[in-house]
Amino acid sequence: MTERNLTYFVADVHLGLDVYDPAAREARFVKWLKDIPADRTKALYLLGDIWDFWYEYRDVIPSEGVRVVAELIRLMDAGVKVSFFPGNHDIWSYNFFESIGMIKLEQPGEAVIDGGRFLLGHGDALGGAPLGYRLMSALFHSRLAQSLFSALHPSIAFSIGKSCSNSNRHRHGEYHFRGADEPLYKFSEAYKMKDGARPDYCIFGHFHEAVNLTLPSGARLVVLKDWIGDTAPHYACWDGAELTVR
Repeated sequence: MTERNLTYFVADVHLGLDVYDPAAREARFVKWLKDIPADRTKALYLLGDIWDFWYEYRDVIPSEGVRVVAELIRLMDAGVKVSFFPGNHDIWSYNFFESIGMIKLEQPGEAVIDGGRFLLGHGDALGGAPLGYRLMSALFHSRLAQSLFSALHPSIAFSIGKSCSNSNRHRHGEYHFRGADEPLYKFSEAYKMKDGARPDYCIFGHFHEAVNLTLPSGARLVVLKDWIGDTAPHYACWDGAELTVR
């Protein structure tokens, strides 16, 4: 029997984002999921913003990424545990992902995998965030705001959501990780797991920039690169002894 010793981590695919070639981006991600060796893989962690805009109605979900959903189901049927942390672009996931067998987690999340201690999440607002971002996040999590948005016809709601997401991407452009000055860096450096131990690996997304460095505590901080403007797949893989980041 083949040993399941692989765990994968991926973030910020931004399916449906209308920049570069969204169809090609989806095809690359589907291929990457197909290439995961299901018989050797125990878990896949989706660290947020897999979709650029996701909003669920009770009977309606976005059309982007249907083949991605099919591949995730295939992996789960093959015995791979798929967990996801909602990001700031796909926070409006209510029960669809759970209904197909995925496990919804909240950041910061902890996991001990084959002896490795992992601190996981999307990464946004961990350690603090500007007031404007905190207010926007509070609005997006507001039950009243969600109810009002759900009152819109899906075609209107999705049009507004996708337009705002695309506008935000063009308006803010690239962000550069600030190293030791970054709140996420400080958060990861200070973090102790529930048993009091330090994590070995802190893996996040959100910043759209590849970061791979060792903190003063000895933990390894990894921020996964996004999939938007690059043809290479970006992910991390833990085999029980070594973490590989691509």
